[in-house]
Amino acid sequence: MPLSHEHIRTTVDAYLARHPHEREQLGRLLDVLNRTGDEIASRSTFTGHVTCAAVVIDPLGRVLHVLHLASGKILAPGGHLEPTDQSLAAAALRELHEETGIPPQAVTPWPGYETVPLDIDIHDIDANPGKDEPGHQHFDLRFLFRLHTANEVEVTLQEEEVGGIEWRPVDRAASLSLREKLLKLPLQVEPETANASALIYNDRGEYLLHLRDYFPGEIWEPGMWSLLGGGRESQDATLEHTVRRELAEEAGLDIADLTPFGTEYASDDAGAVVPIAIYAGRWNGDPRELRLTEGVMLAWFAPDDLHRLRIADTTSDLVRRHAASRPASTAPHGPPSPEERRPASPNGTVLNVIGVHLYLERPDGTVLLGLRHPNSQFAPSTWHVLAGHCEQENAIACLIREAREEAGLRIERQDVELVHVVHHIDKAGDQPRMGLFFRARAWSGEPELREPDKCTEWKFWDPAALPDDLVSYTRVAIGKIQNGELYSETGWPA
Repeated sequence: MPLSHEHIRTTVDAYLARHPHEREQLGRLLDVLNRTGDEIASRSTFTGHVTCAAVVIDPLGRVLHVLHLASGKILAPGGHLEPTDQSLAAAALRELHEETGIPPQAVTPWPGYETVPLDIDIHDIDANPGKDEPGHQHFDLRFLFRLHTANEVEVTLQEEEVGGIEWRPVDRAASLSLREKLLKLPLQVEPETANASALIYNDRGEYLLHLRDYFPGEIWEPGMWSLLGGGRESQDATLEHTVRRELAEEAGLDIADLTPFGTEYASDDAGAVVPIAIYAGRWNGDPRELRLTEGVMLAWFAPDDLHRLRIADTTSDLVRRHAASRPASTAPHGPPSPEERRPASPNGTVLNVIGVHLYLERPDGTVLLGLRHPNSQFAPSTWHVLAGHCEQENAIACLIREAREEAGLRIERQDVELVHVVHHIDKAGDQPRMGLFFRARAWSGEPELREPDKCTEWKFWDPAALPDDLVSYTRVAIGKIQNGELYSETGWPA
C-alpha cells in the first residue's frame, strides 16, 4: 500500500519545524499536500510527486554520489517511492541498495535524523515523450545515514540507471542546499580517528617521500620513508583540509590540485583501525628548497627503487598502484638521464607560484568579480577576479580553461592580451606569487556558476565602486589596469 498523504505531511511538518525559513521555497510541495486528491506518493501524479534519497557519510566524512544516467547529473542515490515502502527513510535505503548494492545493514540513520530528512529539494523534471510523461516536479526528501563499516564497502551498480559512484568531501557535495546543511553538522569524527596523506608525483614518474625522525616509541614508523600527512584536527572541515594543512605545516608545500585516490586502513598502537584518505597531486619542484619542519629529508624516488628503502609494504604498494593507474605516456621509462634531471637551483632561489587572472570588462566599463565560497582555503567570502593556477600548460591556455570550467565563458587565444603583472606575497617568508592579469577583448556566453564550491556569485562591478571585501592585490591590479600601468608589487617589505 502506498505511503499515506498524512505520513508525508507529518514528515514535511517535522522538517519545517527545524527549518521554518524554508516554508516559502517549499510552497509548491505544501500546495500539493493541501490537495487531498493528489496521490503525491505516486510517480504518475504529474502535479508533482515525492522521491527519496540516501545521503551516506563514510568514516572519513565523505558523502556518496552517483551518476544518474537518465538526467546526467551527479546526485545522492535515490528515486521514486514503491507501494511496498514502509516509510520514506526505508524508501531511501531501498534506492541506495538498488543503485549501489550497499545493503541497509551497512548504514545507520544519523542520530536525530531517523525520521526527519536532512534536506528537501524541489527540482524540475523534463518531459519524456518516450514514456508519455509531461514535465513535472520532484519533491526530493533526503535522509542522512552513516556508513558504519570500517572496511571498503562492496559496490554493485544498477547499470541501467547508474553510471558510476564518487565519494566527495562534504564541501564538494553536488547540491548547494545539501552542502550547506552538511557543513553545519558535527561530523563526529575525532581527530585521532582519521588521517590523510599526500601521494605527490612529478612528470618523470617519481614520488615524493618523507624520511621520518628516528624516535622509537614517540612517532609512528620511526626512521622510515613515508608519505607526507597526518591526523585530522578539530579545525579541519574535511580530510582534504587535513592533508593541505599537513603539507603546509610539514614542508611549506601548496599543491594546486589534489584529487582523492583511495582509502587505506592502518592499526594504531592501541590496535584500533584508522582510515587514511589518500590524495594525489602533481608537483615538479625541488624538495631541497622546501622548508621541512618535521622529519629528516624529502626526496624523489621512482617506484622501481622502493625496494632499496626502509618503507612500509602498504606505502610501497600504494605508490605502485598509483603509478600503474597513470597513462602509459606519463609513466617513467627507467632512470632519468642527466639531461632530464632539473639542475640544482642557485643558492637562495625560491620557486614562485604562477596564477592567471581574467580581467573581463564590459562595454559599460564594469568588471567581472566572483564571490568566493565561505569555505574556500584562500580568501573565503571575498570578491576576486576569475583566477587559477597553471598546470602543465601555458598561461593563456590556463586562462581559457579556467574561464570555461568556472564560468562557462568561451575565450579565443587571439582575443587575449596581458594587461598587468603583480608580484605579491601575503606576509614576509611566504611563498611568492606572480599574478598575470589578462584582458579578454571578446568572449561568448554569460558567467555561470559552474563550480559553486569555489564561487557563489558572479557580478559586474563599477571599478570606481568596488566591494570592500575584495582581495587586496586584485584591488591594486584593477586600479593599475585602469591607469594603464603594467606592473605592481604588494606584500613585500618596504
